[in-house]
Amino acid sequence: MYIIIAGAGLIGRETTIMLTGNKHDVVVIDSDREVCNKIHADTGAMAVNGNATNIRVLIEAGAGKADVVIAVMDNDADNISCALLSKSLGVPRIIARLMDPRYEQAYKLAGVTSVVRMADLLLNQIIMEVEQPRVRKIMVLGGGKAQIYAVKIPDKARSIGMAIREITLEKRFPKECVFTGVYREEEGEFIFPRGDYIIRGGDTVSLVSTTRYIKPATDFLTKV
Repeated sequence: MYIIIAGAGLIGRETTIMLTGNKHDVVVIDSDREVCNKIHADTGAMAVNGNATNIRVLIEAGAGKADVVIAVMDNDADNISCALLSKSLGVPRIIARLMDPRYEQAYKLAGVTSVVRMADLLLNQIIMEVEQPRVRKIMVLGGGKAQIYAVKIPDKARSIGMAIREITLEKRFPKECVFTGVYREEEGEFIFPRGDYIIRGGDTVSLVSTTRYIKPATDFLTKV
């Protein structure tokens, strides 16, 4: 994916490292030229020296072709401005860090598709929003050592028609992921599945895992 990160502070920098490591095309925008030079040297990501609240800077960074913009600047007003401009340039997904809860409605009105609250900000949550939009983290277990995730199965996914037992035996499906439930929205039914349960299109499956293993698990379940 082509991803723009507005703000190269601690969160922006670490997010850049993780996303470039996952082979995404990343462009970072920051008003500090030295920071831009360092992040480019350290990660190989393209860095644009400028203010992400300026439409010309966003255009220079390639917002017209971006799949995602991540606004993680130091204040809500700048993040909201960046979101509004990104939306006007046709960016389909905008993720922003919320500093002050009083701005939450403003973020939604600005077109932000995913708000990451400062109070529970985790880098893995941002990465999950970028790479796995079908996945939602529901609950943290064991002091953060594991999480419960909900994964929506697309109608044409290759996993449709497979039994859970078959899936868990696949080498590409991590053994560190465990099925805990299936929600069928049309019937309004929640199922505690056994190994012979057959995956259907539209199912929302619950998995217990860690962020490290949820990506390959989701890739397997949702690939079409």
